[in-house]
Amino acid sequence: MRELPPESTQQAVGYPSLFLLVALGALVPIVPTGAVVSSAAVVAFHQSSPPALLFVFLVAAFAAFLGDLALYWLGQRGVRSRNGSRWLATLRGRVTPERLAQAQARLDTHQVSVLVLSRLVPAGRIPVMLACLLAEMPLRRFARGDLAACLAWAATYQLIGILGGSLFPEPWQGVVAAVGLTVLISALPALWRRVRGTSGRAAGSSGTSGTAGTSGTSGTSGTSGTSGTSGTSGTSGTSGDSGREHP
Repeated sequence: MRELPPESTQQAVGYPSLFLLVALGALVPIVPTGAVVSSAAVVAFHQSSPPALLFVFLVAAFAAFLGDLALYWLGQRGVRSRNGSRWLATLRGRVTPERLAQAQARLDTHQVSVLVLSRLVPAGRIPVMLACLLAEMPLRRFARGDLAACLAWAATYQLIGILGGSLFPEPWQGVVAAVGLTVLISALPALWRRVRGTSGRAAGSSGTSGTAGTSGTSGTSGTSGTSGTSGTSGTSGTSGDSGREHP
């Protein structure tokens, strides 16, 4: 098996790469930053240097924080501009109106705690950030909530990496396990929304069928009502004949 580079070389290359990938992933929400942090934590777990895991945590949290602040600042420019901006349009394009309304309702109720949870829930960061932008939350206030969110996010994905590293003797095995777990966690919310959407459409179809059946029953009742009216007319005619019999 090919030997790994010395730990000093791994750290010299690994920490700057971790910072760049996480910061880029915060600006362009395509890079799977959670998997990157978990993979770095696996490698740090197998190193003999005790502060390695601490450095991974600090670098990941700091990079995520700076990336979030940069994206929020760019979004603020779009909100203040009369013509908007490309960054704001990109954020709007990644959020459905339903999810934006939910994020705005939670933001009105819970404020800072929503920012913390938005980083921990997969695909939850952008809707909450857009809700903060539309609510014109100041950058300093956003930064206070986002700092706690980035610390909690880095700690969570580092724990996933430590778990993967502790289960397997080789670092690459732990990296594969950590990446697979983070991908699974990221896919769960989308799968849940798809299942809920399918159930909602099925319930809507059943409700439509039930309404059609009720309408048909009402039409039958209307026919009976017409027959009842005819019966009443007949009764009135009988009463008229009785009136002619008495002078």
